[in-house]
Amino acid sequence: MKIGIMSMQRIKNYGSFLQAFGLKMTLENLGHEVIFVDYKIEKPIVSYKEKGIIYRIVRKAYRIINKIILRKETLSSLFDKKYFSMLGLSKHRIYRTKVDVLVIGSDEVFNCLQTNPDVGYSKELFGKDNNAGKVISYAASFGHTTIKGLGKYGIDSEISQMLTSFSRISVRDNNSYEIVKNLTGKPPVINVDPVMISDFDKLIPPQLSLDNYILIYAYGDRISSEVEINAIKRFAEKYNKKTVSIGTHQKWTDLKLEADPFELLAYVKGADYIITDTFHGTIYSIKYNIPFITIIRESNKQKLSDLLQRFSVDDRELKDINELENILLNPINFDKVNDIIGLETEKSKKYLKENI
Repeated sequence: MKIGIMSMQRIKNYGSFLQAFGLKMTLENLGHEVIFVDYKIEKPIVSYKEKGIIYRIVRKAYRIINKIILRKETLSSLFDKKYFSMLGLSKHRIYRTKVDVLVIGSDEVFNCLQTNPDVGYSKELFGKDNNAGKVISYAASFGHTTIKGLGKYGIDSEISQMLTSFSRISVRDNNSYEIVKNLTGKPPVINVDPVMISDFDKLIPPQLSLDNYILIYAYGDRISSEVEINAIKRFAEKYNKKTVSIGTHQKWTDLKLEADPFELLAYVKGADYIITDTFHGTIYSIKYNIPFITIIRESNKQKLSDLLQRFSVDDRELKDINELENILLNPINFDKVNDIIGLETEKSKKYLKENI
């Protein structure tokens, strides 16, 4: 069968890349021809806060200065030049490709109340105007969008109508489960992110020449609180560890490295500890059995709290910075975690086999 994936495949971060690559690889291993289908970007219905506008302008200016004046590669430019081709993406977007089945997901494809102009409230992510024999979702997420928010902006009925056209709906977190159940009257399936079920071992390079380090995995400079930074530095110094940020850098880390998505996973596997405030940073830590802590932010509390609970590692949430050392040194029962990963992998592959 010819399968189309509509996801966050053009969003320039490691997590979006690896979940898209993982789902494509999983479907290909099931014997299908797989391509990516782009969605038409529509205007966000939630307006920017002033701070958000300024931040985006500054970030764009930074990229231009690095690229044109300093001739320095940024993570964004590397995605354009190298990494997107690894997904089989062309420079030109491809819309409404005729496929037997369109799989929408994974990632925050249903997060329609975000201000990101690269996504907005794009109805094709809810199956509108598709050119497929049938439409399903896989591990889709509403992100920080809530049922209350959909009602506030008056789009709950429209979302409900679009979701009822899906042949089957799979989500990756409880917030998304409750929204779909509320709007359609039918409970969706819960499946895990494709990164968790994908075997990247043959694509990950040998361990790189770096040891005794803590991987700091967060969006650029998001760990900026002096209290958080000082606590991390104290722990690193006490245990003779370097702090390392990759791709999206933290100004205060000892090392700031560049890596392609699979080199990143090599650094993940080689880390002594991981400190993250992202969904996929937590996924990597769980998948590769690395001691970690997760700092949950207001913007990602829905999906991150659910993820930690789902894999029985909710004690890795850092609620009090003074507990950083205790949490990092507290051993994780990875035998139990790996049993859950095995069960979730089997469940996810069964869902895909039965619904494609």
